[in-house]
Amino acid sequence: MLSDTYRTLSAPGEAQYTEKRSRFLAFAMPVADEAEAKERVAEYRKKYYDARHVCYAYALGYDGSATRSNDDGEPSGSAGKPILGQLRSADVTFVLVIVVRYFGGVKLGTGGLAVAYKTAAAEALAAAVIEERIVKAEVKVEVPYADADTAMRYVREAGADIVGRDYTATETLLTISVRLTDEAALRERLGKILSLKFCEEAE
Repeated sequence: MLSDTYRTLSAPGEAQYTEKRSRFLAFAMPVADEAEAKERVAEYRKKYYDARHVCYAYALGYDGSATRSNDDGEPSGSAGKPILGQLRSADVTFVLVIVVRYFGGVKLGTGGLAVAYKTAAAEALAAAVIEERIVKAEVKVEVPYADADTAMRYVREAGADIVGRDYTATETLLTISVRLTDEAALRERLGKILSLKFCEEAE
């Protein structure tokens, strides 16, 4: 079954966690894509230039399948992976979690580090606002004026929205936003208007 909802953050969250004098500052924030995630990481590295480590993980894509994690000099798997694990546990995507560590003079060991990074990330996510969003598809059609009312009625009946409307000398051009799982049914219904044409975007 195709899922057309996903969970993401509508407001960021922050948390602080201390373990054996090491301070962990955690930040959970929404990001649109990989470029934005990288930008945010660069910003935090600059802002916390005096910190020993700035570790992070992010999940992208409606299914959260595009992920990356970074230990930033911590023992392999002790920072990025536990942070990513918390993104998975919270079941969120289009989200970046950064955890900044100020070393307190006492080594925590790989297991201790993993617990600390996991806890800090979990607390930042718990402080954020998580919301469910619907995945929408965009459908563009052109239809002669005579049949435009019928097309618009079909769109309304499908629970979809007309988000753009343009006109040529003879046609109405409609941009429709429809829930992903309703797209096929809407296309099939609109296809019954013989004069209507779908405008597929050129790849």
